[in-house]
Amino acid sequence: MTGEGRNPALLFRVRTRLCALPIANIFETMRPLPVERVAAAPDFVLGVALIRGLPTPVVDAGALIGASEPADFNRYVTLRSGESGVALAVEEVLGVRDLPPASLRKLPPLLREASVEILSALGALDAELLTMLKLARTLTDRVAQGLAGGAA
Repeated sequence: MTGEGRNPALLFRVRTRLCALPIANIFETMRPLPVERVAAAPDFVLGVALIRGLPTPVVDAGALIGASEPADFNRYVTLRSGESGVALAVEEVLGVRDLPPASLRKLPPLLREASVEILSALGALDAELLTMLKLARTLTDRVAQGLAGGAA
């Protein structure tokens, strides 16, 4: 059970970075599904996958933050975004943890490293998704070490 003053978050790995999103924004996690490429889509959009019968954009989370390491997607994290959804392609899902609000305020936003071009393209595609991803955090090594002993 979540303690008072804590924030349940899904922890996941994007390339070599440990990231967290508020659990309220997560719809589900799943194994990657086949993706159909979309012509003229921004570079960070891998394409569209059929998820629960609905065509859903699949976004390379690493490309969003400008990661230079090669991708090795093992999971999709599907997010609620208005009436539609989006799947973030990530390397690993680590589980749900309660993050103290004070530590969340100190952590850098996930999109801090994203380029202006990526943020503009993402905002044009889905402003609500952009707002949601701004809430995501990249966890510092110190916070990650503190969470390493917690149960998922």
